[in-house]
Amino acid sequence: MHGAGTGGQEIVPACSIAVDDLPDGLIVTDRFGRVLAVNRAAVRLTGVPAARAVGKDIDEVFPFRDHDGREWWKALDPQGGLRTRTRVPERPLHLPGGQELHVAARLVREPARGGDVARVTITLRDGGARARLERSRADLVSTVAHELRSPLTSVKGFTATLLAKWTRFTDEQKRVMLETVNNDADRVTRLITELLDVSRIESGRLEVRRQVVDVPARARRVVAGRVAAGEPEDRFRLVVDDDLPEMWLDQDKIDQILGNLVENAVRHGRGTVTIVIESVGWGVAVSVRDQGEGIEPELAPRVFRQFWRGNSRRRGGTGLGLFIVKGLVEAHGGTITVQRAPEGGAEFRFTVPTGTPDFA
Repeated sequence: MHGAGTGGQEIVPACSIAVDDLPDGLIVTDRFGRVLAVNRAAVRLTGVPAARAVGKDIDEVFPFRDHDGREWWKALDPQGGLRTRTRVPERPLHLPGGQELHVAARLVREPARGGDVARVTITLRDGGARARLERSRADLVSTVAHELRSPLTSVKGFTATLLAKWTRFTDEQKRVMLETVNNDADRVTRLITELLDVSRIESGRLEVRRQVVDVPARARRVVAGRVAAGEPEDRFRLVVDDDLPEMWLDQDKIDQILGNLVENAVRHGRGTVTIVIESVGWGVAVSVRDQGEGIEPELAPRVFRQFWRGNSRRRGGTGLGLFIVKGLVEAHGGTITVQRAPEGGAEFRFTVPTGTPDFA
């Protein structure tokens, strides 16, 4: 924090308390608009060095304008208006360079109730980041609407047809239509469950309930489920180290991780799906490999993003599975990577730490 101004300008002591640690930009001025302090985030967002800003009029160094070109500081008029006014709502503003920032202000009065404005604290947020977040949310709504429309249309169509013409169909025709309705309802339920997982991951509300977990046994269970669903048993191969350490993990989440990775290998890969479970220096590593086309190295960073599907548009995939897998692995304190498998195809490898958790 720059604690001294130029030209003998004295800095209010409260302005120098670790403001450089704030994630948002901060500018502090006196009642006349003379800049008293600028933190690092504000320097980064505006490109104006603190040494050039402190002691100058804010309109000289930070000439914020609204979308109509009006001067924000003059419209703010700290010394005018009601003496009870203390907060100025956030709004998008521009600097001459064209970048958009979301700017809010607080009028610090002395005394606090109805006193004169002593200084103004101004917070800055990156408008580009906010716009990207809003676009991401719009994409989320659009994708979810698209994913829900198809199964719900099917459910509605078959249900309406059965209700209107029940006696015209044979038992076999009814069974086929009801099975389709059941499968599409499962698809909707799966999407909603995945969206709830995404919400918990993004908000940091994902809970890990640790217990001793036999990871090879959970992998065998996942494979057995795929075989029961119709996959040939010889498509899967499990390779396990002889001496694995004790693993304290969340069993349900490990099942979900393994299930998603195996489903991804089956859906997008070819040939044998190999699961390798081995001990590493600080934990246990699990690799799921296929023999398909693999993933190009330049695409690897995108694989764990929401709704990433590569070139596949097969029915039933939401593009959320790998994003959820990454969140579940990291909730265990682990890491996950994707690379080319030894026999071609893709290899997803996650590592989780071992050892008894601290329950204190």
